[in-house]
Amino acid sequence: MINMLEIINISKDYGGFALQEINLSVKKGEYFVLLGRSGAGKSQLLENIAGLRRADSGTLILDSVDISHEKIQSRPVGLVYQDFALFPHLSVYDNIAYPLRMVKEKKEEIAVKVKRIAEETNIAHLLDRKPEDLSGGEKQRVAVSRTLVRSPKIILLDEPMASIDTPLRDDLRRLLRKINRQGMTILHVTHDYREAIRLADRIGVIHNGRIIQQGTPDEVFDKPVNRFVARFAGIQNFFRVNIREENGFFVGEGRRGLAFKLPGKDYPEDGIVMLRSDDIILQREKPGCSYNCFEGSVTEINRAENGFELFVDARETFYVTLAIKNYRQMQPVEGEKIYLSFDSEAIRVM
Repeated sequence: MINMLEIINISKDYGGFALQEINLSVKKGEYFVLLGRSGAGKSQLLENIAGLRRADSGTLILDSVDISHEKIQSRPVGLVYQDFALFPHLSVYDNIAYPLRMVKEKKEEIAVKVKRIAEETNIAHLLDRKPEDLSGGEKQRVAVSRTLVRSPKIILLDEPMASIDTPLRDDLRRLLRKINRQGMTILHVTHDYREAIRLADRIGVIHNGRIIQQGTPDEVFDKPVNRFVARFAGIQNFFRVNIREENGFFVGEGRRGLAFKLPGKDYPEDGIVMLRSDDIILQREKPGCSYNCFEGSVTEINRAENGFELFVDARETFYVTLAIKNYRQMQPVEGEKIYLSFDSEAIRVM
C-alpha cells in the first residue's frame, strides 16, 4: 500500500518541550491513531503537518510531494479541532462554505458541494441553524464537513471525541468509519486507548515528544514495549521477576517468592511479568494447579467502569476486575481469604 503521509525526522523545540525526531508513515486509505497523554506532543505534531507551525528540522512528504515549506493554504490537509472552531455568527451552511469562499469558488459550485457533504454527514436538515442551536455531536459533524468540503488528501482529527457527550460518540465513530471506508486517509490523535482499538488500522504511541511504539492494535497492546504503553492497554499488574528454566518450561520468580509459569521460551535472565486485571480468576475453593495459583486476601473493593476492582494481597498486590454479574454471584468482602489463578498464556513478559 502506498504511503499517503511520511513524517521523517521531524523535530521542533517549543522551549521546555520538544518534538524529537518523529518518524511516522500513514498509508493511503488508512485510519491511523496517534495515542498519548495530554502534553505528549500529539496536537503539536498535527499543527506541523497542517502548516500552522514550522518544524525546526525534518521532512513532510504528502502523496509523494515535499510539503515541508508549503504555506498552510497550499497543503491539501484538513484539520478538525477539538473545540470545533466554528464561527458562531454564521449558519451551518456558511460555516461549511467558508473555506470554498476563501478560494473564490463560484456560488453555484459551493452550493452543490455543501449540499453533498451535508447529506453524507447527515446534517442537511441543520444547514440554516447557528452553532449555538446544535448539540456537541452536531457541531463536530459540521466541523468535519467543513474540512471534507475542500477535498483534502488526509484529515487530521485533534481529540474529536473530547468535546461531545458519551452517548453521541458512537454516532461520530460510525461517521468517521464511513468516511474512512469511502477512501479518506485519517490521522486521529487521542488519549483514549479504547478509541484506538475501535477505530485504528494502526497505532502510534507518543510520549514526551517521541514515538515509542507503532504497529497494529494487536501488536501494540499485546506486546507493549514498556510499562507506559502497557498501562494504555489497561494492564495494571506488573511484577519484576528473575527467570529460570524448570522442567522444560520457564518460570519467573518475583521478589517475594511468587513463581509465575511463563508462556513460550527463550527469555532473558530477568524481566517484568504483566497481567491484565480481567484475566485473573477468583474463587473461594483452592484450585488444583501448581503454577499461577496463589492464596491471598481481599484488601479493598472499588466500583469500576464495567464492574468492580478488587485489590488482593497475595504477597504481591494483584489488581483484579470482576464483571458485575460475577461480582454479584461471588459477593466478595474485604478481609476474606481468596484464591486467584490465571492461565500462563495471559502473561506478557517485558
